[in-house]
Amino acid sequence: MSVAIDLTGRVVLVTGGSRGLGLEMCQAFARAGAHVVVASRKADACREVAEKLTRDSGVRSVGVGAHVGDWAGGEALVDTVFEEFGRLDVLVNNAGIAPMYESLETATEQLFDKTFDVNLKGPFRLSTLAAPRMSDGGSIVNVSSIASVRPKTSDLVYAAAKAGLNTLTKGLAQAYGPRIRCNTIMAGPFLTDLSDVWYTDEWRERAKSFPLGRAGEPREIVGAALYYASDLSSFTTGTVLPVDGGRTAMS
Repeated sequence: MSVAIDLTGRVVLVTGGSRGLGLEMCQAFARAGAHVVVASRKADACREVAEKLTRDSGVRSVGVGAHVGDWAGGEALVDTVFEEFGRLDVLVNNAGIAPMYESLETATEQLFDKTFDVNLKGPFRLSTLAAPRMSDGGSIVNVSSIASVRPKTSDLVYAAAKAGLNTLTKGLAQAYGPRIRCNTIMAGPFLTDLSDVWYTDEWRERAKSFPLGRAGEPREIVGAALYYASDLSSFTTGTVLPVDGGRTAMS
């Protein structure tokens, strides 16, 4: 039996929505009938995506330039959503960065602060601004990483920020329930435009030992995103769902 997910008339805000997993989610929400606000630092890219969503799916979509790590800018972004649509039903905190460093000793304060600003401070700020104004039954969807539970030296700052996001999810679920739900997709290795850094022959060989034996295609994030955004998850809050090909199931 197939289950159709209908988000007709709902308004979804996706940060980091102009590329990668965020773009896939924006497209899926639009196909399900939602109006979509696409936000990222590159306003032109957001507007291009929004125009295409409208052409392809017939929904109303708006592209907004926004830096989620900017505390003051969060209020302007949420205000824009309400000015344009008068409501907000789903907030997807997808924007994230994982800047590289040569060693832990060479990681700078600027790198540390920037990583936490985008991956943790931004979702906290947007969620606490949006939740009190969201429609009843609204949903906050955070996008974390398996690095949060399997940290490596090379991504420890990023992993720590995402671990904070997992904790934030549980706290927000308590703070804003029962009116608003909050859940997290803990994403594993996905083949986005940024995967060239790690998607090597060595990694592909090692991935053969994973339960599904490969990296994920961006479209494979969509099922979890639609579930959390829709009424199908009406009794689900405070959860962290691995979508990682079984990577975190391994010892």
